[in-house]
Amino acid sequence: QTFLRSRKCIRALKVVQAEHVAPQVYSTRCSSSTVPRITTHYTVYPRDKDPRWEGVEMERFADEADVVIVGGGPAGLSAAIRLKQLANQHEKELRVCVVEKASQIGAHTLSGACLEATALNELIPDWKERGAPLNTPVTEDKFSILTEKYRIPVPILPGLPMNNHGNYLVRLGNFVRWLGEQAEELGVELYPGYAAAEVLFHEDGSVKGIATNDVGIGKDGSPKDVFERGMELHAKVTLFGEGCHGHLAKQLYKQFNLRENCEPQTYAIGLKELWVIDEKKWRPGRAEHSVGWPLNRNTYGGSFLYHLNEGEPLVALGFVVGLDYTNPYLSPFREFQRWKHHPSLMSTLEGGNRIAYGARALNEGGFQSIPKLTFPGGMLIGCSPHTHTHNKSAFFTFLLLFFFVSCLQITIFTQSTIYFRNLAYQTGTYGNVIMTRVILRKENSAITACLKRFDKLKSSVKSGLFNVTVQA
Repeated sequence: QTFLRSRKCIRALKVVQAEHVAPQVYSTRCSSSTVPRITTHYTVYPRDKDPRWEGVEMERFADEADVVIVGGGPAGLSAAIRLKQLANQHEKELRVCVVEKASQIGAHTLSGACLEATALNELIPDWKERGAPLNTPVTEDKFSILTEKYRIPVPILPGLPMNNHGNYLVRLGNFVRWLGEQAEELGVELYPGYAAAEVLFHEDGSVKGIATNDVGIGKDGSPKDVFERGMELHAKVTLFGEGCHGHLAKQLYKQFNLRENCEPQTYAIGLKELWVIDEKKWRPGRAEHSVGWPLNRNTYGGSFLYHLNEGEPLVALGFVVGLDYTNPYLSPFREFQRWKHHPSLMSTLEGGNRIAYGARALNEGGFQSIPKLTFPGGMLIGCSPHTHTHNKSAFFTFLLLFFFVSCLQITIFTQSTIYFRNLAYQTGTYGNVIMTRVILRKENSAITACLKRFDKLKSSVKSGLFNVTVQA
């Protein structure tokens, strides 16, 4: 009887499809001829072939700088700070410009991160006196494996990767905003609200600079009355710190074949929220990390919960899922929602209010996925190095499995700017700097030691959750 019922249901579905699907397809085809062409970008439908753009002034204003940095995140701002420090140290005039797509510095940076301050100590030794918003030193570490109803604590011994004592829990947006203030004090020019839309090249193929986005374009791709052309920023050296899977970095990978000698990048998505909770449940300085439920043993991912000391009972929580999961029905957001309803989380969040949320892509490839970082006229910094399948740099590793650790970015560009310091100032000017001469000394850098130390953790996921726990 069950079999007969199933056959009847299948026949009924076929009848419904025959009656309804064909007319829908027909109506779509008929109506498509009346829908206006949507041309939102000149790379899809060139403007010189579009009569709507005839007579529109397309000349760009051009400006010159010594160094242009794309991206006002931790990487870009720290690179700018270090360059101006070196310029002041050598009593040289150096114009450094930072272009940031967000309306304000730090506006696109999600709160909640665990910051290891070694690189910050090198970059700005007196950061405490300068009022850096590092208000929450880690005082308590908790690492656990979650089952559907229970939490299994895992001991954290000194020296193990998940031991965060000495690190700081930060609201990363506030920290980036503070970095912007330090950069401006040194004379760095910050241009928030301007997105870098195009890489400019010299005739010899080297990077000349960038062009910012045009404004005043309608949804149909036509110019409005308020249309304004973007401007060109030319530089002797252009640093690209766009973050994960930046569209300019993807162009550079193809142009200079930067991924020729590295492994493909792998990616994850991270979801973050900021909550105000009951003060009785607030434990400033506690850093909680977990693996396991709701993900199965073969799905890469994990979570964090940070208790922040920011004048009110705040917690930052996040959930990361590797995008190589095998279950096509898995929804990272739904898994995040399930995780928040685990008994160990509910006890903290119950009665609280979510005040902010967001998500971003993450690089998970590790040391072997780092591409070539330098090319004629420029360099990749921070999270920008990535593969075509995605980027949130190879510089993001399984270390602190759950979200990007800004200390890694700071270390990268601090090291990088130090390495091309002598090249930049040996003649008192940049001249025609060929950035391929700059060598990132990966074998000797702190970031390399960090990446190699934690690289094996990611691969251990494939062999089961137990191996991950042992490695951590």
